Amino acid sequence: MAAPKKGRSHGAQSRPGRVLAFILIAMVALTGGMFLSGHKTPRLGIDLAGGTSITLKAKSEPGQKNAVNQTNMNTAVSIIERRVNGLGVTESEVQTQGSDNIIVNIPKGTNEAQARQQVGTTAQLYFRPVITVAAGQPTPKPSASSSSGTGKDKATGNATDKATDGGKGKASATPTPTPTSSATSQGRAVTDALKAGPSPTPSATASASGKPTPAASPTPDAATAALQKKFTELDCTDKAARTTVTAGVRPQDNAVACGKNSAGQWEKYVLGPAEVNGKDVDKAQATINQQTGAWVVNMDFTGSGSKKFSKITSKLSQQQPPMNQFAIVLDGDVVSAPSVSSTLSGSAEISGSFNQQSAQDLANVLSYGALPLSFQEQSVTTVTAALGGEQLHAGLIAGAIGLLLVVIYLVVYYRGLSLIALASLLVSAILTYVIMTLLGPAIGFALNLPAVCGAIVAIGITADSFIVFFERIRDEIREGRSLRPSVERAWPRARRTILVSDFVSFLAAAVLFIVTVGKVQGFAFTLGLTTVLDVVVVFLFTKPLMTILARKKFFANGHPWSGLDPKRLGAKPPLRRTRRATGPAVGPVDPKEA
Repeated sequence: MAAPKKGRSHGAQSRPGRVLAFILIAMVALTGGMFLSGHKTPRLGIDLAGGTSITLKAKSEPGQKNAVNQTNMNTAVSIIERRVNGLGVTESEVQTQGSDNIIVNIPKGTNEAQARQQVGTTAQLYFRPVITVAAGQPTPKPSASSSSGTGKDKATGNATDKATDGGKGKASATPTPTPTSSATSQGRAVTDALKAGPSPTPSATASASGKPTPAASPTPDAATAALQKKFTELDCTDKAARTTVTAGVRPQDNAVACGKNSAGQWEKYVLGPAEVNGKDVDKAQATINQQTGAWVVNMDFTGSGSKKFSKITSKLSQQQPPMNQFAIVLDGDVVSAPSVSSTLSGSAEISGSFNQQSAQDLANVLSYGALPLSFQEQSVTTVTAALGGEQLHAGLIAGAIGLLLVVIYLVVYYRGLSLIALASLLVSAILTYVIMTLLGPAIGFALNLPAVCGAIVAIGITADSFIVFFERIRDEIREGRSLRPSVERAWPRARRTILVSDFVSFLAAAVLFIVTVGKVQGFAFTLGLTTVLDVVVVFLFTKPLMTILARKKFFANGHPWSGLDPKRLGAKPPLRRTRRATGPAVGPVDPKEA
């Protein structure tokens, strides 16, 4: 029964070249992917590239228990991310850390005061009636051309969105006509719509706080002309213009805002005063309509919110498109504009071309209006690009010094074996660099200073694995065995030790990653990544390479510079095999033959 096992082991040992070829092909593939992706260097974190890092701590509003949960935190992250993007920021990072913290990393070139104001305040959610809608580009030249527009949903931008009262009395969808795209026609559409719209009526207007606003005189011609000019000149493709046009607009005023249609094209809206605000929404949930099998978003309103919503939908249902729509406006942007065909009250359903993700996105936006969370600024760290460059330079110098000391130790102590260790370190370094570079665009991984420290610490962890293997081999040689059987006998015991050691390191990195907040996670992530790569390199590169070199005379004969010289290691005389007696023993056994 032992013969087949020995044969299988021998077969596995005789093909180390295949294993080496596999890891080399993987290295080439990953490196090629890095160059094809266009990212040739790891993405740098705020502390190295420069920028602002803001830590926010979530707190439950008074009277709200267990409000700080994963769902609410994820919703808050998506809203804050929209705000940061609204500042014109690229490559920003907004993510939860721990159970009640949100980290906002904003690269250099951003106004710190503006960023802190944006990410630390509660989102503003309003329901405004639509007065008119047009293509999102400015129209400086009069023309007779016209284009058809649609209502807008953030996820689908579909004109078929509609609201129904608890699933009752569904109305068929009606495409929303868009006013003509010329400046003259758009201006006339604004003027006419303001005169005909039900929402600007002072008595029907509710403020964002839910209290009726005082009666006011009809819209003056000057205000109408200003709104008309703002609408016709607005270019929704310009991020700065979208932010500017909504700045300082009060809930009780008419507003101009932007949104996207189903084709991903920008549209601009003239909106009436806010009739319902986000606090009037009790909850919103993405569900599947049992009759149609399509994804929808169900909204439930509070007691006061139901009355407001019933009042505005009663008026909107009597209007022609697009004035039968209400816009859901978050921080000045229209995220959905469903049409209304009947009076709605305590609950409503928004339907359209939703999939699960888009329905959940809209439900999150609606839920945030009543999110029982507030955020307290814990810390703000600002790092200049020059300081970040100095830190990176110092980190690289420290890493180079540490690597040099490891190389000197390996060469002096292990001599020829150091070539295997250095080659393994090189493979590990290449894999670490390439994978960290690819993880930048893939998952947003950014190399910060603690992550650089983790990579430096990993040098010692990786070198330790080689030392364990080499020392096991040398122990076998000290017992009087030749190199090839020593390698194969040493590997099982070394493998067990390496796995246990790396498991402990990985477990420590995982725990550190879970329980820490902020930049320390970069250290934990890099430490865990390099620990996994250490196992890969030792198993797929170091061991096969050692098996191949054990067949070479330089190592197999124990050359003084090979690091495996039996004399220098104090080896015992070579072990001799003794034949087993097949019959009764005759006389004493010679101790020398044993």
